[in-house]
Amino acid sequence: MKRLRSHTIGLDSGDVMLFSDYEDGGPMWTGRGQRERRRRITFSEPFREPPHVQVNMSLWDIDASTVTRADICAEAVTEAGFDMVFRTWGDTRVARVRLAWTAIGGVGEEDDWVVG
Repeated sequence: MKRLRSHTIGLDSGDVMLFSDYEDGGPMWTGRGQRERRRRITFSEPFREPPHVQVNMSLWDIDASTVTRADICAEAVTEAGFDMVFRTWGDTRVARVRLAWTAIGGVGEEDDWVVG
């Protein structure tokens, strides 16, 4: 369990079209084997410490003639942002993917004292 030590909790979220490979014959649509796409997401303002981040598919357009294989996650989470990651493998053909994300964690307030 992640315990939040702040009485001030921040929530940030977004929805990102990660790729659209069917239009130009990109590797997610035409390739085989291990493939990965990632994008760095920057929060609208930093958290006090790395927040909890959840990623989910908000759109997937996948060829029905192959097995559907997908792994999505948040990696390299910091106070300022994270890497949104989509992976597939085998003969899965992915035309496009949009991912939604939500981050929740402690944030500072305007009147916080900064001791440095």
